[in-house]
Amino acid sequence: MRQAQNERSLSWRGGCFLVPGNFITVMGATGNTNPIHLLTFIAALGSGLVAGIFFAFSNFVMKALARVPPAQGVAAMQSINVVVLNKWFFAVFFGTAVCCLALAITSFVRWQRPGAGYLLAGSLLYLIGTILVTIACNVPLNDALAAVDPSSADAGHVWTNYLKNWTAWNHVRTIAALVAAGSFTIALCQSTYR
Repeated sequence: MRQAQNERSLSWRGGCFLVPGNFITVMGATGNTNPIHLLTFIAALGSGLVAGIFFAFSNFVMKALARVPPAQGVAAMQSINVVVLNKWFFAVFFGTAVCCLALAITSFVRWQRPGAGYLLAGSLLYLIGTILVTIACNVPLNDALAAVDPSSADAGHVWTNYLKNWTAWNHVRTIAALVAAGSFTIALCQSTYR
């Protein structure tokens, strides 16, 4: 009877990550060597990590930079924009994009399988809402800010516009990456336990 109750609770909750040992099943340690599960897991982690980074900027980094004098804010953001260009950030940011591209293609091939719609949705959210928005919106703003002399008379006006526009687009990236992580997690739950 107790086992029947456990099985019902698993089907009611989807069973994903709720019972000890199931997490290992997703990762393949118990015989499940499906590379789609591994790619989905990596995409979920990567999307979540990127969402966390962007959330930090939206929630407190940009607010803190807005409180300092414009010359200091410009100089600090220029430094951040140089330091962020490193192998670890690129590995997570673009590595997740590569996983998303593979998962988007795979979702069409495996459309009848559970979770395929969530794989496609998560992939498109990350690729369009995070990667494309970064390249089309945030990077040009960063490039324009890099050309500004922090001590110039124009720096205050440029900084005010930068803060407003960059942060607005960062909110879009944050939400897209977070919802992508959720979509990948749902896809894992649906594909693992059906």
